[in-house]
Amino acid sequence: MKNLFDDVSYKCSKIVTNSYSTSFSLATKMLSKSIRSHIYNIYGFVRFADEIVDTFHDYDKEGLLNRFEKDYYLSKHSGISLNPILNSFVHTVNEFGITDDMVQAFLKSMRADLHKTEYKTQEEYNEYIYGSADVVGLMCLKVFVKGDNSKYEALKDPAMRLGSAFQKVNFLRDLKDDVELLNRSYFPNVNLKELDNKSKEEIIAEIEADFDYAFSNGILQLPVDAKFGVYMAYRYYRKLLNKLKATPSAQIMDTRIRISNPMKINLLARSYVKYKLNLI
Repeated sequence: MKNLFDDVSYKCSKIVTNSYSTSFSLATKMLSKSIRSHIYNIYGFVRFADEIVDTFHDYDKEGLLNRFEKDYYLSKHSGISLNPILNSFVHTVNEFGITDDMVQAFLKSMRADLHKTEYKTQEEYNEYIYGSADVVGLMCLKVFVKGDNSKYEALKDPAMRLGSAFQKVNFLRDLKDDVELLNRSYFPNVNLKELDNKSKEEIIAEIEADFDYAFSNGILQLPVDAKFGVYMAYRYYRKLLNKLKATPSAQIMDTRIRISNPMKINLLARSYVKYKLNLI
């Protein structure tokens, strides 16, 4: 019967992914079935931690995050958790050798969101992005390479750069909520309340450099089971970045940039043609 409980746990992680991010869930569906469920498991874990620090304002967020971390380690030690999200994540951690330093780096960045409101130096900014995004890319890479350590080491830097690019796009897209609702300012030495064109262009150039490096050195070299799904996520976020680039800096704070469902389907169709023609 434990297998039935594990199956339910995996389905819960999939439901979390589908409910919170239609775009990420669409990209995940393009992964091979052999790894798809494990990416759902990773997303469920990081999404719940992120929800604690970003949205549970009427509750003891620090207490909830501490309990979430404690329950994770208890389940990792015992091999089971009645929290289906933790139960499924622990399976993925154990099966693919996701190291504890990755989990700790992620939780450290989530914990920073409880109190830290401004990142004044590049070092602080880089450390936060490493924990909140880069290590998530590394967790996924562990799944993609299925224990091939040489492949993991070769693709490690591109995976981190892709995670960084995704996170920085999120920062720009969510500028209004971060600044006005959560009182957070991630980009160092930038007045986000009065974002000017020069600052915006510098941020976008940094993101484009991350994307270019990740595509050329990482996505194109991914195992076949993972390549198309990751490419879809890349195309979606690149499209978001292009829309942000076309939006005047003064309007970014007041505009929620989105990709419509018809555009997502269009991106999927065009990307699939390229994939089948071996153009990626």
